[in-house]
Amino acid sequence: MTPHPKIEAIVETYLSLADAAAPGLIEGLYLEGSAALDDYHPATSDVDFVAVTAAPPPVEVLARIHTSLGAHPFEGVYLTWDDLQGNPCDLDVRPGAQAGRFEPRRGVNPVTWHTLAQHGVTCRGPKPGEFDIWSDPDVLAAWTDDNLDRYWRRLVSRAASPVRPWGLAALGGYATVWIVTGVSRLHYTLATGEVTSKTGAARHALAAFPERWQRVVREALRLREEDDARPTFGGLLSGLGEHFGTPRRSLYGSPFDRRRDVLAFAGEAIEAAHALYVAR
Repeated sequence: MTPHPKIEAIVETYLSLADAAAPGLIEGLYLEGSAALDDYHPATSDVDFVAVTAAPPPVEVLARIHTSLGAHPFEGVYLTWDDLQGNPCDLDVRPGAQAGRFEPRRGVNPVTWHTLAQHGVTCRGPKPGEFDIWSDPDVLAAWTDDNLDRYWRRLVSRAASPVRPWGLAALGGYATVWIVTGVSRLHYTLATGEVTSKTGAARHALAAFPERWQRVVREALRLREEDDARPTFGGLLSGLGEHFGTPRRSLYGSPFDRRRDVLAFAGEAIEAAHALYVAR
């Protein structure tokens, strides 16, 4: 798979900065997430990375690299080759980057290991399959089941409150895509043992859930494919603009009706995913 030119430019810039700051530090660089799952959208997608070093890297050097890189959507984690051979649930945190900023303590999870092993795109170093990457389907399933409540059910609860920021955000396109595809991705993992992209999750949901949820899932898929769902205030206005003052492309006549269905679908998808885990 040939990376998008935007991905190539970000990776080239990052490696140039890293090699200038600490020659030989980055021994492996791999893409995961949408860039590896054939679902990269240049207007909305981050470039998710795993950078591999021989030993734990000095955080002050990493901080300088990411400060120089600036606000590129380059998000990921720094691991050692030894880290990749063990259960990520035992690692606690590792250095990383998110939203254009260096994070000295970023959480890790089995989804990254699984995506890297099955779909990772090599930018530097040996290819996945040429070195050991830990994998345990039972751990992946248990982490996924826990994440349904620890993250997603809490998010849905916040989005249901009109006085909270997510209650307002849930009226826009970004939250529609994030919530509908997010819970669908976890349902897919518990149904198949594999990981999928946001687009893949929406297509899975169209086949896996009853007819009553077709409209909200198709709405999320439409937004995803048309790059209308941006994680910014401008993206929220774009989502609302489909209903007020611009030609309507939305499958909904009201953003409030759409939010209602987004949250209701998420609740049912979470319960259905839990049931899949119990039935394993």
